[in-house]
This record gives sequence, structure tokens and C-alpha cells, in this order.
Amino acid sequence: MRRRRTFAIISHPDAGKSTMTEALALHARMISEAGAIHGKAGRKSTVSDWMEMEKARGISVSSTALQFNYSPSGSPAAPPADPDATFVINLVDTPGHADFSEDTYRVLTAVDAAVMLIDAAKGLEPQTLKLFQVCRHRGIPVITVINKWDRPGQSPLELIDEITDRIGLIPTPLFLPVGIAGDFRGLLDRRTGEYIAFTRTAGGAKIAPEEILDPDAASVREGDEWSSALEESELLSEMGQDHDQEMFLAGQTSPMIFASAMLNFGVRQLLEALVALAPAPSGRASVNGDVREPADPFSAVVFKVQAGMDTSHRDRLAFMRIVSGEFERGMVVTHAQTGKPFATKYAQAVFGRDRSTVDRAYPGDVVGLVNAMTLAPGDSLFTGPKVQFPPIPSFAPEHFSSLRATTADKYKQFRKGMDQLDSEGVVQVLRNDLRGDMAPVLAAVGPMQFEVVTARLKSEFNVDTVIEPLGYSLARRTDESSAAELNRQRGVEVFTRTDGALLALFSDKWRLQYVEKEHPELTLDPLVAAAD
Repeated sequence: MRRRRTFAIISHPDAGKSTMTEALALHARMISEAGAIHGKAGRKSTVSDWMEMEKARGISVSSTALQFNYSPSGSPAAPPADPDATFVINLVDTPGHADFSEDTYRVLTAVDAAVMLIDAAKGLEPQTLKLFQVCRHRGIPVITVINKWDRPGQSPLELIDEITDRIGLIPTPLFLPVGIAGDFRGLLDRRTGEYIAFTRTAGGAKIAPEEILDPDAASVREGDEWSSALEESELLSEMGQDHDQEMFLAGQTSPMIFASAMLNFGVRQLLEALVALAPAPSGRASVNGDVREPADPFSAVVFKVQAGMDTSHRDRLAFMRIVSGEFERGMVVTHAQTGKPFATKYAQAVFGRDRSTVDRAYPGDVVGLVNAMTLAPGDSLFTGPKVQFPPIPSFAPEHFSSLRATTADKYKQFRKGMDQLDSEGVVQVLRNDLRGDMAPVLAAVGPMQFEVVTARLKSEFNVDTVIEPLGYSLARRTDESSAAELNRQRGVEVFTRTDGALLALFSDKWRLQYVEKEHPELTLDPLVAAAD
């Protein structure tokens, strides 16, 4: 357990998250060549992206779990790590598009640390800010990577100041770039004073060779650029912005690395910072406040359910994060939500589309359970003393559409497909007596979630559908005693979500304010959002 690291990468769209994911796999020797994604025809899609929509658009809209081993190089870049040890890295890849924030939120319930990826030119962007707030709320320590340093961008000190001023997180760079943004030559290792010089490879497809130079040799080679990096490092030290492990784990500071995922510059440094600094798996509180420690009997939480990953088998995979104990394939566990036994005969590690059987796994590991038809995101599994972990809250939806099959004879397949996508959490499905089951209402954080629904209904269930946007923009939780009056209001409609919750949809915030003012007795509670 001490040698396991489970983390996610959070970023705004186009910050290079999928490219960094693949660069990390390349440095761990899991793949021999990296593929870049830019949404351009003829480019390779990354191994962690599998949906046709992802390949066509060059984006990630689903989360994937990648596990690989990594042995530190033994360089001073990671002094706490044992160079003879092999670490197990669980990288839970997340959707890069803002419309899929809810999937990212689920992933963040399953990790012990996060890498915050920032575009060197754009700095902090809205999606990054939102996801950082989730990390802060959940107490997840964050390592910051300034990506795309091979392109023109802001200065290191400008980016450091922006992060400090806007989110109150104090960056403590482990390395500083030698060369301005757009002229990335190498890194100054602030802890050793050495210079790590990089050599480009063709298309960034291979690991970039490194040369380690002492300060004198670095000064001769790089001149003023080296001097500038030294001056910035000294200034940061004077301001107290050197790494402090306790402050990092407390969420007050963030180790920072400058990198180019496209060129594979700074990627090894990130991996070694992760194994040296990111926390190992620890205990998790249950719904009754007790803490399930890693050494306790087996327990796990399901954070993602996904079907359609293997078109030849039409199976359904539930990703579980192991919280405690040792998992053995074939063991019978208890499903906390139903109290029923669940057999784990088919357990797999997933690397993009590639899978391998898992016989044993330990706290921090992510395991995919095949054909887990009864499991849903937020469910708990255990052996020994009962434990149930807190449910995963849902985002407040902002987009609403009705959906129906184009032909009535496809209704059976349509209903089956909707039940599956609903259980996976692709969208929230709402129904009421007026609209019936033939045209359920879909509620989503972003409209691209609707595109995923229609695409998967077509590809996996051979159902063509018509989607019609509805004139609602926000939802509130209500109750039975309020529903009748709400349904009488103009611009308001009440639905039942699959989990039994009653949701009142409003045309706009002014309609909501009017109803609240005129009927203060009605129950209209805000839905839980990510940063709450």
C-alpha cells in the first residue's frame, strides 16, 4: 500500500490532459510511442480514449482507469522515494470537456491526489477553477503542472502569482524552466541546483533524452537564460515558496513543474514527484462516521459504471476503488445498498480498450467488475463488518431535453438503452405522468451529454432518436406536498428522477424567484453541486 499512488488529472479543455496521460504511460514503458490528439484527421487518438466521438473530435468525454508500474530513476528529483522500489500508479483519466463535469466529480471521489494541468498561455481557466474547488472541498492535495511550455505563454512568476491570487493556493516550484515559454530548453532542479537539458524527438513520439549538467556547465551552455532561472528560484526561496510536505498534504501549497506533454519534457519529473510526494492510500469515513482503514477487511466504492467499451461483448463494467483489505478475484462480497452477495469472478484492469484479468488488488487500486448489472456509481462493497460509504452527490443540471425513438417498434430497445445509460449516470432521466415513458426528459450539466446518449443508443441498441430541447434552465428538489401547486405554476413542471427524487424544473431564475416569493411554504431546495 505504501507504494501505491492513485491520482487524477484535472484541467480545462485543450490544456493537454489526454496528451499528458499518454506521456506518463510512455515514460512508464506501458506504450512504445505516444499519439497526439488535435481533432485532426489522420492523427492517432490516445490509448485512453475509446468512444468514436472522442476519436472524431479529439476530446475525452469518458473516464478511464490506467494502471502501470513505475520505478524511480534514483535521481535527486525524488529523494524520499526508494530507487529500488517499484510503485503501482493508478491514473484515473477524466473527461476533458466541461459538459462532463459530473463524471470528473465521480472520479475525484476515488483518488488520493490530483494533478492540476494549466496551459502556459491561458493560465487558470473556468473548468480548472471549478475542479480545483472540488479538490479543496474533498481535501485532495494538488500538484500543479504548467503545460505547453514549448509554446509562447506567460512568465513563470506571472503564472505563480495568478494561482496564488485567484485560488489561494501557494505554488512551490520543484523545477523552473530554462528558456521562456516557446523556447523550452530544460529545467532547473531547485533542490539540487542542477540543470536538466532536454533533446527533442521526432514529433514527441519517444521519451525525450535528458542530460544532467552542474550549475557551472549550465551557465556556460545557457548563459542569461540560466541566470534568469536562478534569480527566479532565489526570489521564490526568499518568499518562502520552497516545498513543504506537511503544507502540501494540508492543501495549502502545491508543488509545481513546468512541462511539455507534447514533447515529453518534464514528464519524468512529474512521475517522480508523484511517487515521492503524493499520499499513499488512507482510511475513508463511512456514512456513520467510522473510518475504514486500509488494513481492515475488504471494502470498495464504485465510482463509475460504463457499458459499450467492448463492442464485441456488450458488457458492462463497474469501476471500483479499493478502500481497504485485499481483493481476490472470485471472492464473494456484499453489496451494501441491497445487502445481497455479489460474485467477482470477472475482474479486470483496464488500459483504454485493452484489458487484463486481475487476480489480486490492494487499497488504492482501481478494478473493473464485468457484467455488474446491479451496481451503480456511489455503491459500496465489503466483506466482514458492514460498511457503507457516503453516496456521490449529483451536479445540478442546467440543460433539459425530451427524447423519443423515431419509430414505435423500437420502443423496447429504446427503454433498455435508456435504463442502461441512466444507471451509468450518463444523464439524469426524469419522468412524469403527463409525458409518460415514451418521451422521458433528460437533464444534463452540458448539451454534449445529449449527443453521447443519442450516439450510444444508435451504436449499441440500433435505435434512432429525436431530441427536443425544453424551455427549462434550472432545477430544484421538492416534495409531494409541494408538487401539485408547482405544477399549476406557469413555466414550472415537476418530474420524478430515477432515484425517486422529485425535481421541479423552472424556465429561468426569475420564474423561480417569483414562485419562492409568492409561495414561501413550498419546498424548493438547491441540488448539490460539485463545490458545495
